[in-house]
Amino acid sequence: MAQGYAELLMYLAPERVRQAQERWLNRVLELLGTERLDAQAMELKQLWLSAQLLLTQTCGYPLMTLLRGQVQIVGRPVYQLPNSGDGTHCSLMVARADDPRQQLEAFRGSHGLLNSQDSNSGMNLFRHALAPLQQNGQFFAQVSLTGGHRDSLAAIKQRRGDLAAIDSVTFDYLARDHNEEVAGIKVIGRTAKGPCLPYITRTGADAGGIRQAMNQALKDLPDVAQVLAIAEVLPAVEEDYQVLLDYQAQAEKLGLAEIAGLQR
Repeated sequence: MAQGYAELLMYLAPERVRQAQERWLNRVLELLGTERLDAQAMELKQLWLSAQLLLTQTCGYPLMTLLRGQVQIVGRPVYQLPNSGDGTHCSLMVARADDPRQQLEAFRGSHGLLNSQDSNSGMNLFRHALAPLQQNGQFFAQVSLTGGHRDSLAAIKQRRGDLAAIDSVTFDYLARDHNEEVAGIKVIGRTAKGPCLPYITRTGADAGGIRQAMNQALKDLPDVAQVLAIAEVLPAVEEDYQVLLDYQAQAEKLGLAEIAGLQR
């Protein structure tokens, strides 16, 4: 039997989403007749670049920077969620509900939060939205890393930051299943759209066959498809994600090369 690494690690909350992803993945492996290798000790970059990678999901920004030309895209999901559809998603820029500021420009000079420096939803799309409002190459007076979108939401509510960009899929999952995590939060604005996070495999693998198995598994497990709110996995290529580098270039042209003032 063929063997390979198969992990879906980008959306781990709520818990029933994580469980549904595991069921989906196990069914895909059954359809492909592939044995799953243990990847628990692997870091994300190691998993993404493994010669034994069968299936995983990455962020669109590292796909076009760190991983470009080194992995093969299987496809991108079509979510059926309030802020994500047609194979695209965005970020919701959020603040505390009791913050008197209502416009994005009013947050210039405040404390920004990033889930990570290489995140498309938490940094790249955020930077693109802030760039027209920058002054002297800066928007925030202070920026902190939180480590995750849920952590950014918690930090906003705990007054450890003022503004963050939350992946719309994460936000919609939490709003549906754990409304308490987004209670007390208001949406200041939405970023530009980008293609949803891609599923990838190693170069040389049968990406089309893997995508076909993913879509068949969604049909076989309608309750899983409902929990994940995924209608299908669309074909995708690197060129679909070029727009993310275009957003980076546009931000740089406007004077915001990076979201400066980072403090750990």
